[in-house]
Amino acid sequence: MNQQQIGQIKTIRNEITRFMMKYKFALDEIETKIEILKEEFQALHDYSPIEHTKTRLKSLESILKKLYRKGNDLSLESIEENIKDIAGLRITCSFLSDTYKVSEMLQKQSDLKVINVKDYIKNPKPNGYQSLHLLVEVPVFLSDRVENVCVEVQIRTIAMDFWASLEHKIFYKYNQSVPEKLLLELKAAADTANDLDHQMERLQRDVQLIKDSHAEEALLEELRSFQMNNQQFKLPAGLIEVLKKDL
Repeated sequence: MNQQQIGQIKTIRNEITRFMMKYKFALDEIETKIEILKEEFQALHDYSPIEHTKTRLKSLESILKKLYRKGNDLSLESIEENIKDIAGLRITCSFLSDTYKVSEMLQKQSDLKVINVKDYIKNPKPNGYQSLHLLVEVPVFLSDRVENVCVEVQIRTIAMDFWASLEHKIFYKYNQSVPEKLLLELKAAADTANDLDHQMERLQRDVQLIKDSHAEEALLEELRSFQMNNQQFKLPAGLIEVLKKDL
């Protein structure tokens, strides 16, 4: 192998490395955004809608196999144009309403461009799969240019994530046709997980109402009297009633 061939191999290797690295950097960028949202929400509301996150970067082998299955050209340009899920981020939330809350917060980020949104919560897949899918472009600042890199964001509840993880394990590399009985049982399990999500959403709403009422009572108790210049003053009962109506 001559020096020219060695140089060509190094160039190809560097191009592939740089190509894959930009997807990793895009994941780093959006994961940082999620962490900021999580910490801010926790600090302001003593609660976070985000339970945990998980990132995934497809291997080059997996990318090439998918490219081959789709019948696309074998090039970096073709990969970028036709494979949109090279970089993936999964966000797991506690409650159904949290999934939409997190989706809305992400879509409001001015430097993220939302390419596509698929709502598999309102419109589950036939097998029962539920999740919110966002395809977003993340700006990645490299040494000599800025590249907008696609990242697929999946937002789901704990119950949805549990079902999807087990479904994947059950059918991973399953090369034969899946028996109808198993498909029906899997769909029934998805329905059970969905019922659990709605039940927990109702419970969370009821608990929040109780917390809000207690907070209101505590605020009124504080208003019944106040201190000024080391003297304690009591508010008239009539004024308290007026304040109650305004709350």
